[in-house]
Amino acid sequence: MDRPKSAANDIYEVASLTYHVVRSRFRITELAITPAQKVPWHCHSNVQDTFYVLEGQLRIFLREPKEEVGLSPGQTYAVRPRRPHLVTNGSDSTATFLVLQGIGEYDFIALA
Repeated sequence: MDRPKSAANDIYEVASLTYHVVRSRFRITELAITPAQKVPWHCHSNVQDTFYVLEGQLRIFLREPKEEVGLSPGQTYAVRPRRPHLVTNGSDSTATFLVLQGIGEYDFIALA
């Protein structure tokens, strides 16, 4: 499978990244982040991010409106297109999670 365009390839560091499904307007990616890693502030023009935690704890910070969400294994949370968000590890061990992205063309708009 070709590696699709991903910000994790060039902008930020993750412990691991695996693509499980890659279609033209939908994909499922598995990521693992250590306590020191994060997915920086960003948004997407057209795709919704739906997070599903497999192991560990995630903390998702959002703007417009400001919100903080904590997720444990088995929990999900969806971030609508164009809503700024930052993803961090909420524990002292590696957090592993799925991100379902779609339906639409993927982009990653880095924010300050």
